[in-house]
Amino acid sequence: MAHTKALGTSKLGRDSRAQRLGVKVQDGGKVIAGQIIIRQRGCKYLGGKNILKGGDDTLFAKKEGVVKFGTTSKTRFDGSKRKVTIVDVV
Repeated sequence: MAHTKALGTSKLGRDSRAQRLGVKVQDGGKVIAGQIIIRQRGCKYLGGKNILKGGDDTLFAKKEGVVKFGTTSKTRFDGSKRKVTIVDVV
């Protein structure tokens, strides 16, 4: 006899929850102290003034203010340059 149902089950098809990464507060948005601004993996965005970085690279506000995004170039260890986005709270 068969030990599984004829058409009802599958051992595949389970899906994991999304990680909900990304920008949570846009440029010009108001934040309070401790509010998450960006959830990320790695350092896609760098923290600037009044920004703290968590253990999982999450950027959050150190003080109350308005979020500002800017760009700059950063030199890598091999001497090449890359453009980075810096997040500030002013």
